[in-house]
Formats: sequence, structure tokens, C-alpha cells
Amino acid sequence: QVHVVESGGDSVQAGGSLRLSCVVSGYTFGRNLMGWFRQAPEKEREGVAAVIATGVLAYASDSVRGRFTISQDKAKNTLYLQMNSLKPEDTAKYYCALSNSDRAGRWREEAEYNYWGQGTQVTVSS
Repeated sequence: QVHVVESGGDSVQAGGSLRLSCVVSGYTFGRNLMGWFRQAPEKEREGVAAVIATGVLAYASDSVRGRFTISQDKAKNTLYLQMNSLKPEDTAKYYCALSNSDRAGRWREEAEYNYWGQGTQVTVSS
């Protein structure tokens, strides 16, 4: 049974930083897709960043790329999202997602992922 637990969300002021953690059990880190999604109120869930191949990272936009960093610690079965220079538009519930596939080109698609955490709330005030 795969368990996915996110943590690290908080309420911070614009310009602040947070590191989200996703602790996983029952799943082997390897070549498969692993990513972070987020969903703001009244908006669809969107991909933020993902590990799409060994040592290959993908980011949703230049804005995200310059401020966020996705990483993993295989020994600890943990996926991270370091978020710096946070903006109010980053406010959302953030989800960790794990896939049984290695189809890098489909990393933005929710249906590509098999396991999801419950989410952790990030709120950025101006």
C-alpha cells in the first residue's frame, strides 16, 4: 500500500520561503514521474514541477523555475519542493503526486499519476 504525506505548508508574507516535504512509503523512487501540483480556489489543479527522468527536472513556467526547486532524497523516500520569493499568486493547496509511468511528456497531466497525498496549504499574504 502506497502512503503519501505532504507537510511544510504555512501562512507566510510575500517574499518568504517554505520547503514542502512529501514522505512516501510503499513506493520505490526510480525512473518514474514524481511531481508537485497545486490548486487555488476556483481554479483547476495544475502541475508545478516534476522529476521527469533521472536527474531531469521540469517546471511549469519561468516564474516557477526561478523561485522553486524540486528535489528528492531516495534514502529518505522523500520528495521536496523548495519555494523562495513567494508571491500571493502562489497561494494554493499543494499536492505530491507519484506515477507508475515514466512518460516524461505527460508530466502535467493529473491522470498520469497514480498516488496522491492529501495536500498541504500554502498561503502568501501581501
